[in-house]
Amino acid sequence: MLSITHRPSPEAGAPRLALIHSLALDRSVWDGVVRRLEGEAEILTYDCRGHGQSPRTEGPYSAQQFARDLAAIFDDIGWDAAAIAGCSMGGNVAQAFAAEFPQRTTALGLIDTTAWYGADAPEKFKERADAARKKGMRGMIDFQLTRWFSDDFRAAHPDVLQRTMDVFVATDPDCYAASCGLLGSADSRAALPSFRMPVAIVVGEEDYATPVAMAQQLHAAIAQSTLTILPRARHLTPIECPDRIASELRGLLARR
Repeated sequence: MLSITHRPSPEAGAPRLALIHSLALDRSVWDGVVRRLEGEAEILTYDCRGHGQSPRTEGPYSAQQFARDLAAIFDDIGWDAAAIAGCSMGGNVAQAFAAEFPQRTTALGLIDTTAWYGADAPEKFKERADAARKKGMRGMIDFQLTRWFSDDFRAAHPDVLQRTMDVFVATDPDCYAASCGLLGSADSRAALPSFRMPVAIVVGEEDYATPVAMAQQLHAAIAQSTLTILPRARHLTPIECPDRIASELRGLLARR
């Protein structure tokens, strides 16, 4: 059973929103966004398998498997459908969910993510998996921090950096490796034209992990999508820019 936080809305009939976190982190990625949306929606956050407080199950992993995990959570909490938003790896899972369960997806938020990481993705993500097993998660943290957050944000928010680092280094290297395999094999390109739900695409201007060009490709492939580029932000915009992400999700919920 995955570890979840389910925040009911005080208002009957409020929109439902499920939020999926990024690689080697946990549901706390969304804490700032949730604080800004609480009371406006019924919100689900959770730790994907192999992450946070969820079971460290053996791989291999796939985006489709993670999507089915979310569908099982929906069944457990009595949700027939919801808006789905994911950051980075979470965006890959959100796309897989929308492809497999379109009737359960009222809207889609794709944040700092892509449909496909490229032809060399399996090799590149295997290198990252091997590095984690060789050096340990702590040995990779400096590389991650500069990708996650802009220089100004890192200088101004050492407390946020420390909390995020603590989650990252606590990740099991084997689960990290299995999740790297998920990203290396992720490819939702064929499904994108079939999406009929409202879609909001958001990316940091300085995102080196899933650059603006990848977000533009998503936007071009999904007819009813919007694209927002956040100035001077990098890869973890739900943490770096919670006001903007909450605003984008609020607008998305209004379109559902």
